[in-house]
Amino acid sequence: MGPGKKNLKATKKFEKSNLKGVLDRRKAVAKIKQRQQIKDKKQARRAKDAEFYKGTDDGSTPGRKPNGAEGKKSGEMSVDDFFRGAFDEIVNSNESKPGKPGKRKRSEHKADDEEMSDGSGSGMDNGEPPAASESEHGSDDDEEGGMSKGTMDKLAEKDPEFYRFLKDNDPEALDFDDDADLAEVDELSAGEEEHDEEQPKKKKQKKAKANAEHDQEDGEPPRGNELTRSAVAGWRKAMEEKKSLRAARQVVLAFRCAARLNEDENDEGETQQRWAINSPEIYNDLLILALKHIPVVMNHHLPIKESASGRVYVQTETKKFKTLSLLLKSYTSSIMYLLGTLSDDKTLKLTLSSLTPILPYLLSFKKLVKALSKAVVNFWAQPASSETTRITAFLVLRRLAVIGDKGIREMVLKATYQGLVQGCRVTNHNTIQGINLMKNSAAELWGIDPAVGYTTAFTFIRQLAIHLRNSIVNNKNDSFRMVYNWQFTHSLDFWSCVLAEHCSPLKEAEAGKENQLKLLIYPLVQVTLGAMSLIPTAIYFPLRFHLVHSLLRTSRATGTYIPLASPILEVLSSAEMKRPPKATTLKALDFAVAYKAPKSYLRTRIYQDNVGEKIVELLSEFFLLWSTSIAFPELALPVIIHLKRWLKQARSKNQGNKNAKLISQLVTLVQKLEANAKFIEERRAKVDFAPKDRTQVDAFLKDFDVAKTPLGAFVVSQRKVREEKSKMLEQARKEEDRKRMEGERGVDEESDDEMEVDGEDEIGDQDNGEVEMEDDDGDSE
Repeated sequence: MGPGKKNLKATKKFEKSNLKGVLDRRKAVAKIKQRQQIKDKKQARRAKDAEFYKGTDDGSTPGRKPNGAEGKKSGEMSVDDFFRGAFDEIVNSNESKPGKPGKRKRSEHKADDEEMSDGSGSGMDNGEPPAASESEHGSDDDEEGGMSKGTMDKLAEKDPEFYRFLKDNDPEALDFDDDADLAEVDELSAGEEEHDEEQPKKKKQKKAKANAEHDQEDGEPPRGNELTRSAVAGWRKAMEEKKSLRAARQVVLAFRCAARLNEDENDEGETQQRWAINSPEIYNDLLILALKHIPVVMNHHLPIKESASGRVYVQTETKKFKTLSLLLKSYTSSIMYLLGTLSDDKTLKLTLSSLTPILPYLLSFKKLVKALSKAVVNFWAQPASSETTRITAFLVLRRLAVIGDKGIREMVLKATYQGLVQGCRVTNHNTIQGINLMKNSAAELWGIDPAVGYTTAFTFIRQLAIHLRNSIVNNKNDSFRMVYNWQFTHSLDFWSCVLAEHCSPLKEAEAGKENQLKLLIYPLVQVTLGAMSLIPTAIYFPLRFHLVHSLLRTSRATGTYIPLASPILEVLSSAEMKRPPKATTLKALDFAVAYKAPKSYLRTRIYQDNVGEKIVELLSEFFLLWSTSIAFPELALPVIIHLKRWLKQARSKNQGNKNAKLISQLVTLVQKLEANAKFIEERRAKVDFAPKDRTQVDAFLKDFDVAKTPLGAFVVSQRKVREEKSKMLEQARKEEDRKRMEGERGVDEESDDEMEVDGEDEIGDQDNGEVEMEDDDGDSE
């Protein structure tokens, strides 16, 4: 045991002091090895090219083949010789001048540089060694083909005889499909942009010039040209009729320019955007074209297969997907960049909706999906977002959780919960509806995969329990603020929404099994009850009421009995409710948007009336859940006794609370509880089974309408009164806000008028001063 413990200590000491440095050194060595591999590959390619292009001792020209193949005419060549690269000499023989011996042509340098950037950039982007990257293998395949449509067009112009020979003897060599066009999509990848930043300035300029020349040959406008509506219309026609990938590529490039329209150019000499968009109509047409038609074109060339269970399948092993993935990455990155610049609800809805069709293609790119989910959650949880934007963003998150694997689902759930916690930091009349929408919508995500939902929910509820424990253990004055805040309160309320949504008996009956989330009811109730009793003072009665509402929701939906009468009666037995209140002119405190009461409200009649109404409401709602239970008389008896004692003390002459409104409400509640207990006793007297027969006990008044019980009728009437009262208060609040806005607007207009008058006075004073100066000058003359 001794050596083992010693080794364990040494291991822990090493992990604590030296592990980070060792890992950093390993990462640095790995980067050096990658750079060395890239360097070795470049050197090998240059050596191979130098051997091919070097001149002989008798003054042979560069590029001359030792076997004398360059002396052959195109008609004397075989097809194999042609595809081995001899066609380059045919096409370029009349376009390029012979260079000096031992030197390579500029165009050949450019081609090699582009090949090297394609190979190394893609490999670094995927985080894999360059020697084993998939992008390099793809580029090698392209080099073996050694042919493009542009080259064959030039061949038809320069040597029509050989072109006819190919057409007659090997027509397959002249067949081209859309895949040939996709080689140009490589420049859209983010990995190439990162690689371009590392290239020298001269090499960037050479590559930019080569790209511009290539675009002009294809009939495309060079970079910096103004985009026209006719070009956008042409792209639209090609994408709608032919599902053209070439047009889709151009649209993605233009869409990228539109997304970064307000971005300042770098000072490092980077190439400018391909198109200049100076018209809002063109900008709008381009956005609609890209957001609506790019997913359609992608689905045409890469069909998505979806099973009945909601799982999707995309053929990611094909070369077409690997090529189009660069297009999709650029398109998605542009959308994410565009989202950060938008504020219009309609445009936001269109942009967010365009993400849903392309989500199946992005499942292979975990980092991109993670960044995308965070961007969407930002709009879903942003307080300034409208209801339409929130719902659209939620649909994107839900679709991603449905089609993704367990890792993606866990990532989406974590991002959603973090966004919810951040979005509910500020709670007022303007944000409460959006927060409730977030809680209700996010609760649905935890039912997509119960296993993943259970693990994430357990982790976050445990985190809340740790915060509560730290607040109890620490004796600092402000330690309770870790618990008594809006974020903690809304988090507990959210988890009650999750359990109420997925743990109801109806949902379990539909699924045919018990939901794993039901195991979290007990820990959530324990944490909530512990948060209630952390500081049982009158100033935090509103927070207690919020937590009681959360537990009532959980109990109502899951059928679980939670003892809530005790924390409610603690409020009634507090010193705040036993002493006579003071008169005040303060407005009623809205508990829906307050978790603590201002000190000015304590010991006032308005606060005591509000608390008394809330006590009666919560007690009646709690007993309503069990108003048809066979044990209702025994359940209500302790509460009835407690309420009668409090009323007796309040009515005493020497002491007690003299609040007549509160006393009358409690008297009515006691009467309804007694009437409901009597109703149950009458029904219970007619049964013929013993208490040990659990099946019969559970079936007692199971299908009876709760609203027809004495307590149920009372609760229904009280709910209607509260709804009407809340509507009136909401209308009054909106009217006050409108008047306040009009008053502020009037004050601003008056201040503007005063500033204008002051400015006119100053101008008049200046004019008078000039006249006086002229008079003085005249007198002096």
